[in-house]
Amino acid sequence: MNVATSGTLNFQLSEEHTEVQRAAREFAQKELLPGVIERDTHQTFPTEQIKKMGELGFMGMMVDTIYNGGGMDTISYVLAMEEISKVDASASVCMSVNNSLVCWGIEKFGTEAQKQKYLKPLATGEIIGAFCLSEPEAGSDATSQRTIAEDKGDYYLLNGIKNWITNGGTASVYLVIAQTDIEKKHKGINCLIVERGMEGFEVGKKEDKMGIRGSDTHSLMFTNVKVPKENRIGEDGFGFKFAMQTLNGGRIGIAAQALGIASGAYELAVQYSKERKAFGKLISEHQAIQFKLADMYTKIEAARLMTLKAAALKDAGEDFAIAAAAAKLYTSQIAQEVTTEAVQVHGGYGYVKEYHVERLMRDAKITQIYEGTSEVQKIVIARNILK
Repeated sequence: MNVATSGTLNFQLSEEHTEVQRAAREFAQKELLPGVIERDTHQTFPTEQIKKMGELGFMGMMVDTIYNGGGMDTISYVLAMEEISKVDASASVCMSVNNSLVCWGIEKFGTEAQKQKYLKPLATGEIIGAFCLSEPEAGSDATSQRTIAEDKGDYYLLNGIKNWITNGGTASVYLVIAQTDIEKKHKGINCLIVERGMEGFEVGKKEDKMGIRGSDTHSLMFTNVKVPKENRIGEDGFGFKFAMQTLNGGRIGIAAQALGIASGAYELAVQYSKERKAFGKLISEHQAIQFKLADMYTKIEAARLMTLKAAALKDAGEDFAIAAAAAKLYTSQIAQEVTTEAVQVHGGYGYVKEYHVERLMRDAKITQIYEGTSEVQKIVIARNILK
């Protein structure tokens, strides 16, 4: 989506964007769809699938090619996220964190040494990253960090607990938000790059979740972990701004994920309505079902335009905070609505695993919670409106 020279909006995807979309759709159908129900049932992380995603360039799509990335724009990333999320939201959330939060954060604000050491293998999927902000007492209130990074001169001594960390048990690189100077409140927060295997760093229990059950969500414990000063991102006290700016981009990724979940459920509902008969005719011929499909289509189209707008603003270097928050708020809402209606269209079959829509319905809920709850998105939107 771009602005043509005449000043009119062009809604046609470029040839490059269409190719990215096609490649992602093909990968999702061939590599992710087989076994997705079993991975969900047994909470199995899609290790081999993520490895292949890295080989195809999906784990570092927006990273500059000089750091082994795809050098693509945010629109390409949104298109790929939608197609992969249609099939397996557990795989797409791993992709989202690695792209939107970890790779983008290091490339945008990291030192050259950090980019060479961490960004290059992250961009190829050789290793994956995790973003560690949430704590038992600091979820939506990100300023209330209890994890402490005590300044010891040439290193920080890190102590604390992080909760609900995506890729928590499989990542090699962790971006940890911690408080260094309590007196300075949010201006005393730093972001530190912690490596797996550092002494005192322990991965806690894996969460038994309602949805995205194939993704790897853990609590993390830090006990006197020595983190070198060169592993701090940005100047002293930059951590909170880093987290907020990084999350702005992350919201585009989650909006795209929610869009994909909704689109996947909608496509399954349309297909099923053309196969199932009731009262002597296909249920797609009943107006009650037609109205449901029409509503689903309309909501998805609106959500897609909002998400692409946020991506286009980011690519143009413009302020995209309110657009990203609005896209995430609305798209996560319609993901809940569309998946619920898709189950309804399927009737009793929608309530069993074989038809996929019950899983998509469970997966949809988390999009209203992580990367900032829907309530937080409303705060972000309101502040931008009123400032």
